[in-house]
Amino acid sequence: MSIPSRRTFAIISHPDAGKTTLTEKLLLEGGAIHLAGEVKARGANRRARSDWMKIEQQRGISVTSSVMTFSRTMDGETITFNLLDTPGHEDFSEDTYRTLTAVDSAVMVIDAAKGIEPQTRKLFEVCRLRNVPIITFINKVDREGRDPFALLDEVADALALDVCPMSWPVGMGGTFEGVFDFATGQLRQPSGPSRAFEGTVEQFSGIDDPRLADVLSAQGHETLVSEGELAQGGYASFDLAAYRHGDLTPVYFGSALKLFGVAELIDALGRHAPPPREQPAEPEPVTPDRPDVTGFIFKVQANMDPQHRDRIAFMRLCSGKFRRGMKLIPSGSGKPIAVHSPILFFAQDREIADEAYPGDIIGIPNHGTLRVGDTLSEKADVRITGLPNFAPEILRRVALRDPTKTKQLRKALDDLSEEGVIQVFYPEIGGQWIVGVVGQLQLDVLISRLEAEYKVEAVLEPSPFDTARWLGGSDADIKAFSGINRSNMAADRDGNTVFLAKSAWDVNYQQERNPDLKFSATKER
Repeated sequence: MSIPSRRTFAIISHPDAGKTTLTEKLLLEGGAIHLAGEVKARGANRRARSDWMKIEQQRGISVTSSVMTFSRTMDGETITFNLLDTPGHEDFSEDTYRTLTAVDSAVMVIDAAKGIEPQTRKLFEVCRLRNVPIITFINKVDREGRDPFALLDEVADALALDVCPMSWPVGMGGTFEGVFDFATGQLRQPSGPSRAFEGTVEQFSGIDDPRLADVLSAQGHETLVSEGELAQGGYASFDLAAYRHGDLTPVYFGSALKLFGVAELIDALGRHAPPPREQPAEPEPVTPDRPDVTGFIFKVQANMDPQHRDRIAFMRLCSGKFRRGMKLIPSGSGKPIAVHSPILFFAQDREIADEAYPGDIIGIPNHGTLRVGDTLSEKADVRITGLPNFAPEILRRVALRDPTKTKQLRKALDDLSEEGVIQVFYPEIGGQWIVGVVGQLQLDVLISRLEAEYKVEAVLEPSPFDTARWLGGSDADIKAFSGINRSNMAADRDGNTVFLAKSAWDVNYQQERNPDLKFSATKER
């Protein structure tokens, strides 16, 4: 089977580094949208808006992950780019982690004035766990920023990566005169009142081309020559194997807002980013050229369209050629399902997918039969691994304002835990359910969605517990431990035994006293 070219990638960044703007401009360059501003637009005709949830609209941030697809012809080959948007807010959910399991590469956006920020580092570590290769885009060079060498050194030191500058800014902020591409010898300069890039490209033989002095100021020319020589000589050369292994990051300087560096970024993704990669699985890894269809559910989203109360499972296709109407077997239930209306996403727009290939993300409408972590396959002889649940960092009790809505609350909590917005724990003693989240924002999302989508008013009360751990060990050991610690025991949504701890000290104490038990901070689905 000939596999069409796919590049499935995510953009990771700290809040306000310019991720949404870069997403918009990538889609604009790729032809998926036609007017800048449509990603953020609030009008009825938004074409590629990724922020759709009510709380996202109110706060102007991304709290769920969306999929956007566009194509581009390069060297006579049509490449389809699947861009998975991830939350950039400091309080993000497991949804972010799991989205990064569904990509083959990532673009890391760094604000030129701020450098590497905590959220960027956190997301980078998730990528490192899976050796996801990263291209770095240093954004906002048209504004006052830090020295380019200081930014490169910070990436190298803080993230333990070799860095390879692929382009270079001629000045920054008030002295900004353009961006020079080392590989092509092209100089892109600002023009017009907005000082944006408007398509005029000058071609040079290199930074030593004397004609550069004719188009740059004396200071700009001197800066480019001296800094450019140092940048090319002082850092690693581009090595495709080292990049794809996650050891080296090519670095592009630019301004998403002013369209500097965006086309180069797409070209880099097309030429260097890996096609669909091998996926970890049991009994053996799944390769893209495996003939039968396999995929895994990395996200479930309810109520994307409030008019229809829909539930979409997002599947990353790992092997085989998917055809509309084919039957696949979920690892969760083992019962074949016919996929009649698979969806390809263009942000909020959807199209029915007649076929899809490894690397593609398709949406499967369902009524709760598919869950995060499910493997879908034709033969049911494989299970894709590596989609973790993380121990929550915040625990709260849920209290209903109207006690007659207990059934609706249970349904809502089950739905939202399926999506990865929250985790739900049902204590052995006491009637109040406990929700756990990775970040504070997810509690706001919970209350907002309970009210908007399920018409349930609830409040969150302090919990006597600080964290949770999944128990592993023999049935006899778990039963004995649970009998002694009943007030701390609960079950998660899947019926797994969970120890609710009052502190990290409590976890360590119990671990020392019960060496035959495993108190795990992660659970693979």
